[in-house]
Amino acid sequence: MLLIRYYDPEHGAQLGIQHDDKVYRVQGFALLSSWLRVSIGHVDKAIAELQHIPEESDAAFEVSRFADTHDFARPHRLAPVDEQDVWASGVTYERSREGRQEEAKDGGDIYARVYDAQRPELFFKGHGRDVVGHLGEVGIRRDATWSVPEPELAVMLNPAMEVVGYTIGNDMSSRDIEGENPLYLPQAKVYNAACALGPGVLLSPSKEWLQAAISLRIEREGQTAFEGETHTNRIHRTLPDLVEHLGRCYTFPNGVFLLTGTGIVPPAEFTLQAGDVIHITIEGIGTLTNTVKVV
Repeated sequence: MLLIRYYDPEHGAQLGIQHDDKVYRVQGFALLSSWLRVSIGHVDKAIAELQHIPEESDAAFEVSRFADTHDFARPHRLAPVDEQDVWASGVTYERSREGRQEEAKDGGDIYARVYDAQRPELFFKGHGRDVVGHLGEVGIRRDATWSVPEPELAVMLNPAMEVVGYTIGNDMSSRDIEGENPLYLPQAKVYNAACALGPGVLLSPSKEWLQAAISLRIEREGQTAFEGETHTNRIHRTLPDLVEHLGRCYTFPNGVFLLTGTGIVPPAEFTLQAGDVIHITIEGIGTLTNTVKVV
C-alpha cells in the first residue's frame, strides 16, 4: 500500500492510497503537509486510518486511469511531495566514498574523512515544487560533462522528525563539477529537474532502515547502457543518527524528505545523455522511471 499524490482535472491535486491496482482518494486532506502535521505524536494511528480506506470506500480509480503523461487535461500521478523540502545525505555507502574519491581532482581525502566522521554530510536538494515525479523528465546540466543518477532510499518525516514512510529518490549529480572542487557541491546537486521522488510512499513508522534491495537500470535507445544494485543494509549511518542531525537547530513545519545516499556509482566512462531512461527499483515500494533531458 502506497500513499500517493495525483492530479484529477475535476478536483486538482489529491492525496490517494494505492492498494493493488486501485487508487482511493484520501478524504479531508488535499495537502500532504496537512496530513503530516496531523500524524505528529501518533504516526501508527494516522497510518492505520489510511490503511482502512480501501476497506471502507467504494469509490476507487483503476491505476491504469492515470495516463503516462503530465497533461493537465488528463488524470496523472504527481511526485509524492508538496510543501516539503528535500535534503540529502552524502557518502553513506562505502561505494559512494570510493566514487567521490575517484572523481576528486585532489584525491578526495575530504570524502574519506566525512565517511568516518561523527557528523554526517547533509545538504539541501530542492523544494517540493522542484521535484519530478514518476514518468517525468529529470535534468542534466548543459555545462556538465559527467552526469549520473544516484538511486537512493528516501525517508519521509513529519514536522516532529518522526519517520512516516519511505519512497524512491533520484539525486541527479554532475560528477565533474563536484570533482573539480567540493565547494561546487550546490551547483553539482541543485538545478532544474535535479531531483525525482516516487512513485509513492510506503507508510512505515520504523526507526530502523527499510531492509530492501535497490537496483538501477539505464536504457539508451532501447538497450541497457548500465545496471547495478546494492542493499540498504550497506548504509554506513544509522537512521536515527541522520534524522537527529538533520533536525538539529533546524525545523521543518511541513515535514521533510531525506535522501539517504547512493551505493550504486556508474564507472568513470559513463555519462547520461538526453533521451536516456532511468529505472530505479526498491523492494516493497516499486519502480521510479524518468527520462533525461538537458537543462
